[in-house]
Amino acid sequence: MSNDPHSRATTTDRDPAALKALVAPFQVPSTWRASWQVANTLVPYVALWWAMYHAVAISWWLALPLAVVAGLLLVRAFILFHDCSHGSFFRSRTANVLWGHALGLLAFTPFFHWRGEHAIHHGAAGDLDRRGIGDVWTMTVAEYRAAGGWKKLGYRLVRQPVLLLTVAPLVLFIGLERYSRKTAGRRERLSVRWTNLALLLMAAGMCAVFGIVNWLLLQLVVLGVAGAGGVALFYLQHQHEHAYWERRPEWNYVDAALGGSSFLKLPRVLQWFSGNIGYHHVHHLAPRVPNYYLERCHRSHRVFTEIRPLSVRAALRAFRLALWDEDSKQLVSA
Repeated sequence: MSNDPHSRATTTDRDPAALKALVAPFQVPSTWRASWQVANTLVPYVALWWAMYHAVAISWWLALPLAVVAGLLLVRAFILFHDCSHGSFFRSRTANVLWGHALGLLAFTPFFHWRGEHAIHHGAAGDLDRRGIGDVWTMTVAEYRAAGGWKKLGYRLVRQPVLLLTVAPLVLFIGLERYSRKTAGRRERLSVRWTNLALLLMAAGMCAVFGIVNWLLLQLVVLGVAGAGGVALFYLQHQHEHAYWERRPEWNYVDAALGGSSFLKLPRVLQWFSGNIGYHHVHHLAPRVPNYYLERCHRSHRVFTEIRPLSVRAALRAFRLALWDEDSKQLVSA
């Protein structure tokens, strides 16, 4: 049999064993590719902070565009962090953990704690009976109708697009990530504490260099842009008109991945900044495929390529969808 993964992918369908064999060639990390991605992400990110230091002394109007680009690079850095959490970025487990902590610090996110929540998300995406950790708050039509007025208001606010893309990311990364969930293990709780301490030290150092006000404002812009981009991507990966939700007895991992996770086809420049995460259907089927092989894996077989991309128009409509209708099997507006 040929070693070309394209030739292997001629007889598979959605059979789990066949799919496992199909994605296997793409699950071998490349140390060179991972190292190059770290370099082409962090070198310009650090350079932009250096440029902002000099620009802000002249004019804030010079510094703000640099902060926006730094925010886009932070989205990419978060995808590398995300791959480290899956152990798929580097071949070395130690390298994945060390770089996961470092990249997580830039994104104000504790590595082990986030990794634990994200693992829960991957194991329960689309499962109506296992909602609540690592996902976007989603209620069914029946649950919403039975809810009280304050709960309905809170739900509407959480899913209101403007708040979702402006306030929510800052609340998440600056506030909520500073605390561990009640069910977190000891290593995850320690991850939060050590990350918080490291952030305090980083903030003190940056304030000493930039000044308190300058650093706070620049960091808020960088985090705000990165958070808006990251939250928008995460939202659209599972909240769209072809979303998948089932009760536990009928829930199926393959259907949740290929049927419920979106294929967000982005312009090349945005695909680069988002670390290929638009191929989310591939990622949820095979989380061990690193971001630099997602597109190649997608192109390897019709089981992936026949999935309809989420268009810009459908993506915009998705922000109006709020409730899962268990009768019609689709997301509907509230």
